[in-house]
Amino acid sequence: MANKETKRAFEATRQALAAQLGEIDGVLPGSVGVRQKRCGKSGWACHDDPPRLHGPYIQWTRAVDGKTVTRYLSEEELARYQPWFDNARRLKEITAKLEIASVHALEIERSAKGNSPI
Repeated sequence: MANKETKRAFEATRQALAAQLGEIDGVLPGSVGVRQKRCGKSGWACHDDPPRLHGPYIQWTRAVDGKTVTRYLSEEELARYQPWFDNARRLKEITAKLEIASVHALEIERSAKGNSPI
């Protein structure tokens, strides 16, 4: 009886997580950071003590074909695409939870049939 209730609970969890996946629109992987930096020109204020660095620059960094790619974004682009960066993080969280719920459901079924868990 407890196994059936637990199985139903994991089924409901999986369905709720799948519904959340359907709510996700665009997804942009990687990370966004705001940086200030020195240039290569000596005598500029960025080389003073204390330095007055150039920037701020908004950088989007991600992996493409195993290589790190960095793009600069304007403030307007960041404002427009921030929900997509947030969605990428949310997608990873939902996927991880869905995997856990699915593994638990499989283990419950196996134990109900007298098989050893994975």
